[in-house]
Amino acid sequence: MSNVLIQADGVSKRFGGVRALTDVDVAVTSGSVHALVGENGAGKSTLGKIIAGIHHPDEGTLLVEGRPAHYRSPHDALKDGITMIAQELALLPHRTVSENVFLGIERGRVGLVDRARLRRRFRALVDEVGFDVPADVAAGSLRLAEQQKVEILRAVAREARVLVMDEPTAALGHDETQRLLELVRLLVSRGTTVVFVSHFLEEVLAVSDDVTVLRDGHVVKSTTAAAETPATLVAAMLGRSLEMSFPHKRYPAADAPVVLSVKGLRRAGAVDDVSFDIRAGEIVGMAGLVGSGRSEVARVIFGADAKDAGVVELDGRQLRIRSPRSAIRAGIAMLPESRKEQGLQMNRPVLENITLPHVRAISRVGAIDPFAERRAVTEMAARVDFSMPKLSAPVRTLSGGNQQKTLFARWLLKQPRIVIVDEPTRGVDVGAKLAIYELLVSLDAEGMAVLVISSEIEEILGLSHRILVMRTGRVVGEFDGRTAAEDDVMAAAFGAATKGAA
Repeated sequence: MSNVLIQADGVSKRFGGVRALTDVDVAVTSGSVHALVGENGAGKSTLGKIIAGIHHPDEGTLLVEGRPAHYRSPHDALKDGITMIAQELALLPHRTVSENVFLGIERGRVGLVDRARLRRRFRALVDEVGFDVPADVAAGSLRLAEQQKVEILRAVAREARVLVMDEPTAALGHDETQRLLELVRLLVSRGTTVVFVSHFLEEVLAVSDDVTVLRDGHVVKSTTAAAETPATLVAAMLGRSLEMSFPHKRYPAADAPVVLSVKGLRRAGAVDDVSFDIRAGEIVGMAGLVGSGRSEVARVIFGADAKDAGVVELDGRQLRIRSPRSAIRAGIAMLPESRKEQGLQMNRPVLENITLPHVRAISRVGAIDPFAERRAVTEMAARVDFSMPKLSAPVRTLSGGNQQKTLFARWLLKQPRIVIVDEPTRGVDVGAKLAIYELLVSLDAEGMAVLVISSEIEEILGLSHRILVMRTGRVVGEFDGRTAAEDDVMAAAFGAATKGAA
């Protein structure tokens, strides 16, 4: 196997008393895409970080070109041409995009950066990769998808021969995901080796040469991608066969009362004359490309952003929402696009994260009743199928799926009338995805109204009774969930179709 570039030989890794990897053997061939898949906690990201020098193994050996590699830091790995695009972005938010891309490899004279030359290098790099990212804006001002592009550009600029990509498409829309996969193929055609960590099995099979499946820190399968299907990968990941389908849709009655009514909603530069209704027991899906205005509509309804015009009604009553607090009091709940940045207090305990908006409901004489708090949280955990950890544990220690379920538990603690969910399954494993789908369907069965915003077209089609498509801040397409086709939804998102009858 002379073409093996990276090899894990009996690699094990512990974090405290938890075994993340146990006696792992993996061989990555030069100039290939090798995917690592598995549920959250399976060990795939840990293995990727060992390859990139972020962690070092407790037992076993990492071999690079047949020689032992004892990396103490990512800088050591970079000397061997190995770098990582992590799931947690590591940009300097107040520096410009071009500065972030070339940070540490700037070329200048007399210790000064030649900014004109930097911009020329940046433009050449962007033209080569095909990402349209502005050079001179602060990286922290960009959306998640744009920040992900900056991370990719930075790795390409370092001419790394091995890229470890940890969930690289999690923040990208459909078109950007396809562009990224094309970029991966381009890099591999030029001799780059890619270790591709992802929950998106269709993407894994579309781009990878080889696939390694991990479960509970063990390698359970390592084979060619051509020999696998999403169903076989899921069975290996979970240790059992699992039907990859969406729960059965129960359509609301035609005369079901309207719960949420949005009329003429506007916010300058983001939302332009958006109107729609959601009935009791109805799941409305909102599709569109990144930047189409989907999340902005949700933020305005929830009071996170102010509206310039328009009316929001709940159960026929006009609301004056000036903040998320007033939206919560009115009966509106929202799970944001980024649970880590906008939803959860990552270093605070699980229990506090669930009860945070409901302190009054669990307090007596101005103090929190610990028994009432624990009882309420335990009931909600059972409802959302949450394998309850220590309630005092920081929420950052949970898997992505359990972090998302923590948010569901928070909002269901006080029964809302409308639940808005932005990217409900981003960064969660297959088993947690299906549990979240079943939870969403159970909410509409209880008569709630549900608005689902997602970049995954299959998710929108599989869950929604009715589908709205956003483009440039407007609703440009509306489809019945019984008859909607992926091609029609995508055509509307790209501007190739006009608003149709539901």
